[in-house]
Amino acid sequence: MIDQPRILGGRYQVGRVIGRGGMALVSQARDLRLSRDVAVKELRIDLAGDPTFQERFRREAQAAAGLNHPNIVSVYDTGEELDPHSQTRVPFIVMELVEGRTLRDILREGRPILPQRALEFTVGVLEALAYSHRAGIVHRDIKPANVMLTTTGIVKVMDFGIARAVSDTSSTMTQTAAVIGTAQYLSPEQARGESVDARSDIYSAGCLLYELLVGRPPFQGDSPVSVAYQHVREQPVPPSQLDPEVTPAMDAVVLKALAKNPDDRYLTAEEMRDDVARILEGRPVTATIPLAGAALVAGEATELMPATAPTVAPTVVSPSEAPVEPEPVPEKPRSRARLWWTLAVVALLLVGLVSGWFLLQQQSRPKQVQVPAVINQTQPQAESALAGVGLKPDIEFVHGPNDATKDRVVTSSPQPGTEVLEGSTVKLTINQGPLFLTVPPGLTGKSFAEAKQALVTAGFNEASILQEEADRESADDKPDTVVAVDPPSGSSVASDSTIRLQVATGRAKVPYVRGKTLAQAEQTLKDAGFTNLATQEAFDPSMKAGEVMSTSPDADTTVQRSEKITIIVSKGPEPTPTPTPTSATPTPTSTPTSASPSPTPTKSGDDDENQ
Repeated sequence: MIDQPRILGGRYQVGRVIGRGGMALVSQARDLRLSRDVAVKELRIDLAGDPTFQERFRREAQAAAGLNHPNIVSVYDTGEELDPHSQTRVPFIVMELVEGRTLRDILREGRPILPQRALEFTVGVLEALAYSHRAGIVHRDIKPANVMLTTTGIVKVMDFGIARAVSDTSSTMTQTAAVIGTAQYLSPEQARGESVDARSDIYSAGCLLYELLVGRPPFQGDSPVSVAYQHVREQPVPPSQLDPEVTPAMDAVVLKALAKNPDDRYLTAEEMRDDVARILEGRPVTATIPLAGAALVAGEATELMPATAPTVAPTVVSPSEAPVEPEPVPEKPRSRARLWWTLAVVALLLVGLVSGWFLLQQQSRPKQVQVPAVINQTQPQAESALAGVGLKPDIEFVHGPNDATKDRVVTSSPQPGTEVLEGSTVKLTINQGPLFLTVPPGLTGKSFAEAKQALVTAGFNEASILQEEADRESADDKPDTVVAVDPPSGSSVASDSTIRLQVATGRAKVPYVRGKTLAQAEQTLKDAGFTNLATQEAFDPSMKAGEVMSTSPDADTTVQRSEKITIIVSKGPEPTPTPTPTSATPTPTSTPTSASPSPTPTKSGDDDENQ
């Protein structure tokens, strides 16, 4: 018996498994509705059984579906399917099927990655993070296994939102199965089980860049807990000490991203991306090596320097020229101590005054923020993204096409990426879909212009009102009047729907009446709208007298209904003409004549024999 392929959501035919993880199974599938290949990720049964986890997974998957960026694997659909064995509803996510390899696969080959390529890969990751952070989504699981490199060389980040749902169920450290694959890329705040923000993704991106440059992550250990401890307590070895091709600028970018304190890292993914781009362009970066990292680099450099001090030519001084040391003046300990205390207090006061002045300046100066990318997001997603950067939404609903933009943001003013003051209002326009209207009654019998005006008054789009010739007209239909409406009056349709008005032309096809009686033919023609009828008779040997032979114009000819139609009726076969006798009688001859008898022939041969 051949197993039937599984169908998820009545639409996705599941095929071969293309990936397994600690939390999910990824399969190639076929979208039967759109006839395209997709990837379907199904959550593990044991995780899907938790109602809280199901709800968070669903919410985060929906948020990820709103991310539309070339460096992010697109999420097409989400759903749930009942597992027949456990009777558990298993959430699944339908994603773009990407042809390529993950960075983990590339790293496992063991071949070194050129620093330039490592930086280019990281730029793609940071582009994706910058877009998602503007949308209010924190990835929380940036690692080589979640970054794809397509066959065309494009970087695509996967699993947006899924890692967040996993980490929300409990602290990261308690989820051993989830930590095994991600502990090497955890931020210190994740390792401590604290709440995280976009800067946690920047730390993970720093771990990723570190591994791409030197072939191993910044921290390694025998267990996830030991690795997490190093993330919290220990400083990473600068990558230049592991690979001499790593430049000081690369060190500075990596170590800034790996700062223990989130405030010491790059504040945004754009900021880190710009620094990486500066390295690729050969320009100086804005990052400086943090103090701890600088100490490690300096310590390594000190070991390379000679132990002896540089040689200096001695100066010879004669005894007579030797300086005479002055007699020591007794110090006053109390006065000196008092002086130091005074100086310390003055310094503290100055520091306080300067700090207060800077604080007042910062508080009085409005903060500039960027309008996040909210186009094509739902209203809750857009409002959440604006609130995340301190902006307020002003929602305007409009009627638009019934397409993929329905119930989503279609315009933003100011536009995404614009710098505005924190607390500003951003006007969002949301497509409610088409406005439904009722086709008004009483359109038939009106002229096309009158019917069209009635539809426009009812709210329909003038450009969507079309005039067509009527395919069927009756004798009562006046030319140039509406005889049919599609959709019919009383229908509820979208305001941009096409309304077809069939208009009478006054023309009709001459019906076929051959073989009918004259009365039947006349009635058929009148029913078709022809009233100007005439009759003509003609002989036809194949037709009985009184049967219609044909019409003029011929049957199936389209003519004006006012045109004269002549019915040609058979008089039957034409009769045979009777011969007419002549007036003169022939006179017989008085003496009949006859032919003279012929002489009897003689038989000359017999005579000869008798002689």
